[in-house]
Amino acid sequence: MRSPFFNNMDQGQVPGHFVLQNPRMLRVHLNGDVIARQGAMVAFQGQMDFEFQGAGGVGKFIKKLVTQEGAPLMRATGQGLLFLAHNAEDVHLFYLENESLTVNGANILAYDSHLQTDIKRVQGAGMMAGGLFNTTLAGTGWVALHTHGTPVMLDAGRAPTFADAQSAVAWSTTLQTGINRTFKAAALIGRGSGEAVQLSFQGQGFVLVQASEGPTVPAHTH
Repeated sequence: MRSPFFNNMDQGQVPGHFVLQNPRMLRVHLNGDVIARQGAMVAFQGQMDFEFQGAGGVGKFIKKLVTQEGAPLMRATGQGLLFLAHNAEDVHLFYLENESLTVNGANILAYDSHLQTDIKRVQGAGMMAGGLFNTTLAGTGWVALHTHGTPVMLDAGRAPTFADAQSAVAWSTTLQTGINRTFKAAALIGRGSGEAVQLSFQGQGFVLVQASEGPTVPAHTH
């Protein structure tokens, strides 16, 4: 799995039709179709059509409805240059080579339409963490994610690795996941009011962790 996620890398080193226009904007060289987050299109050049992208079958629709995993998607079809962004967040690319990736569906910006998708419960989470569900992308092709703040890529094979469930954006499906509860530090870790709960990762693979637990709701001024 190639993950050219460094924003300052030479764009010429990124193969294929997904390119970082800048750290917060994706440029897709479209010749066919691509799946993207609804509302992510900021500009395009050429001839393109946009339509709602369903979950892909009754089973997946029910999963998405019940789990509320992911964000609404659209299908862009045509030829030309498509520019995508979301709230000026950082954009990061992965190229799967007959591989699979677990991602937080809310962080998906775009992916190749031929990739297979499914919604699965996070291994080891069960109902302990409120029933954590993520989206799995599999096959060969591009995936673009957006993150709230510049993330860090952690190699779980080097040391025991833990991350806040809201901060973990994506990880290798080869990793074993579980729940780590921190009782004594409950008031110090994360934004939650209860006990601190983190995802644990073991095995050979990576975890992409964003520099935030997500946007906060501004306080009322009245």
